[in-house]
Amino acid sequence: MSGTMASIDILVPSYNYARYLDECLDCIRSYGAPAMRVLVIDNASTDGSVEIARRHAREDSRIEVRARTRNLGSTSSFNEGIDWAGSDYFAVLCADDLFTPGALARAIEIMERHSNVNLVYGHTRFVMSGDNPAAEPEMLKQGYQVIAGGDFLEEFCRTGRNPVAGPAVVVRTSAQKRAGHYRAELTHTDDVELWMRFAAIGDVARVDATQVISRIHGENKSSAVRDVHMWNVEMERAFNVFFAGPGASLAQAKRLKGLAVNSLAARAYWCAVSHLVRREPGVSDLIRFALSRRPSFAVVPPLGSLLARGDAMDRIVATLRSVTGGGAQSVRS
Repeated sequence: MSGTMASIDILVPSYNYARYLDECLDCIRSYGAPAMRVLVIDNASTDGSVEIARRHAREDSRIEVRARTRNLGSTSSFNEGIDWAGSDYFAVLCADDLFTPGALARAIEIMERHSNVNLVYGHTRFVMSGDNPAAEPEMLKQGYQVIAGGDFLEEFCRTGRNPVAGPAVVVRTSAQKRAGHYRAELTHTDDVELWMRFAAIGDVARVDATQVISRIHGENKSSAVRDVHMWNVEMERAFNVFFAGPGASLAQAKRLKGLAVNSLAARAYWCAVSHLVRREPGVSDLIRFALSRRPSFAVVPPLGSLLARGDAMDRIVATLRSVTGGGAQSVRS
């Protein structure tokens, strides 16, 4: 570790989140590090958010507020924050989310210890809007795992999912500058594609603790994508953008992209089967997606992808019970 205190810059994008912003900024300020800067970018809020942010800035010289006169969108805020960042480390925390106690210190300590690690993430606790995000033992867990960038990227492609199950990470600022901006054309998976770019240039670390508390409410950007088919479409867009750009030069690019296509097609296939059995809508979109990417599935079902899931038997049983009136809850596909 270095002999001087590491510095961190934190971006807080906000739009009409006055009901959450006080708590968000309080949690950041509780970190207490003098080598920290906070930038609140407000996207023309009409609910008093700017006044709350400016009050915090008056109370804490580490906080700066930029109040826009028109809403330029969250991606614009993210990218302005990247351009502004100049400290050792950088994080984005949306105004409706919270860092857990010790989250920043844990992430910084890991990257100070491992110069090859450019991104640190952990567990996220999702809470409904209005719930009290009380402390829990998982927030204080010790331990972490360093994951090679290639293995991290492989996990994206093998599962067709984002292994970062939450909205916030802490990154090395120099790596963020190298990885670049969020892609405005990826409305719902801009973070997925950016994490893949990080994996292409270095390693990541996953901590055992809960790092972020994320509120679930109607204004969340992800809430607009409500079914498996649309998430498959959005994930495919992220893979296409990545492998047409930074990922194109990777030695395993062709294999990894094929793995990603296969995982998305297989998920669509088995979700179609599940929806058909439960007589739920969306079967035609799912099966069309699956067979257009992997026509062979019409002859040989992708059994390997189903059995590779650790929860495969539980999902099969839950689906059968839902059909026979066993009362089991439907599980997410």
